[in-house]
Amino acid sequence: MSMDTRTSRDKRLVPNAVITGLRKKLGWGRGRLAKEFEMVAQHHGLTPPTREAMQKQIYRLETGSTVRPTPIYAELYCLTFDRTAVELFGDLAADAPAGTTSAVRSHKFVPVFLGATAAAELVASGEWAEVDDQWIECRRLAVEHSAGRCNLYVWPFGVAVFHLVEELDLKSVAELAVWRRITYEQDMQWAREQLEVLTREASAGQQYVLSLYWIEEPAWRGRELDTALRLMCIPRVLVQRVDELNESSIAPAALVERSLLQDGFDHPELVDFGMKGISLAWASWSGVVYYPIARDRALFEHELVTCELSVQAVWAYCDHLRQQVERGSDPVVPGEFGWRFLRGIRSRLTTERPQETSQHRSMREAVIETSGLARHLGQAVEILRECDKDVR
Repeated sequence: MSMDTRTSRDKRLVPNAVITGLRKKLGWGRGRLAKEFEMVAQHHGLTPPTREAMQKQIYRLETGSTVRPTPIYAELYCLTFDRTAVELFGDLAADAPAGTTSAVRSHKFVPVFLGATAAAELVASGEWAEVDDQWIECRRLAVEHSAGRCNLYVWPFGVAVFHLVEELDLKSVAELAVWRRITYEQDMQWAREQLEVLTREASAGQQYVLSLYWIEEPAWRGRELDTALRLMCIPRVLVQRVDELNESSIAPAALVERSLLQDGFDHPELVDFGMKGISLAWASWSGVVYYPIARDRALFEHELVTCELSVQAVWAYCDHLRQQVERGSDPVVPGEFGWRFLRGIRSRLTTERPQETSQHRSMREAVIETSGLARHLGQAVEILRECDKDVR
């Protein structure tokens, strides 16, 4: 990539106060920073320019005579100061260096409807922690899982949600798509067994898995990065609809991925809730993917997790009511969790908060829209209201 340079005669030079400030905060001169670049390059197996050349380039980048760094300088700055290229140099997402693999944190949510009585008995039987950072009051218990960290959340209206966090090092989206299909069934079986142990009875509720992927370090850049994240949001498009998948299924999925990365991928189900220069983010019926380009301005990981926990808990409750109606029965729920309760929940999840930022609003609306929760809630409120009238 060629340099984007300006001459000293250009009166429009704008110094880069960010990289200058970071250097000066450490008490370093430009020569010391160049020496630091050498050590960082050696540690990461990179081949840096000469120290003299680096000092000159540091001066040009700081004074604004060079605006866009070459990939080697962008990488050296990012590694040295632990910042992204966007944070250091502006909107350079297309030029940020990409790794050979993607560091991804997978969040799986496995909801199960237990019923209010079973939920209360479950919470009373163990050392459950009170949770004060959720949108809706609930309790939490740490449970062991061989693949990662796991917490079980229980809401008083009768829903339990397993939240499993796994660290992934992915070579492709195809690898994620196959892994996802294989592990989903395993995780649902594991969740059923865990609940049977905890409640001493078989789980009657239908289960599913919803995924959220937090991208720590992508293996793509530019247009390919945007396409790859779209595919991660709906990875099922890469795999065949067969009963069993294994590692040999990755190769054909990778061929499809390669074609889509080249040609682009879009889907009417995808909802974009990212912000230019700050984040790339997509939501769909299948899940959510988020890459914080500028970490100091993007959403926090726990904010996405909190949103999904609340949405999936309420979705599972509404779906239980739907199942009862479709079986020809009137739903029977405790009075405190009737239509007025759901009306309040609907307001909490779908109405803007006074202090809500545009990023939080976009996230909340994208997740609720793609999950169909607003429609689910509306139907549940009407169903319970009709049942309430019939009782009277």
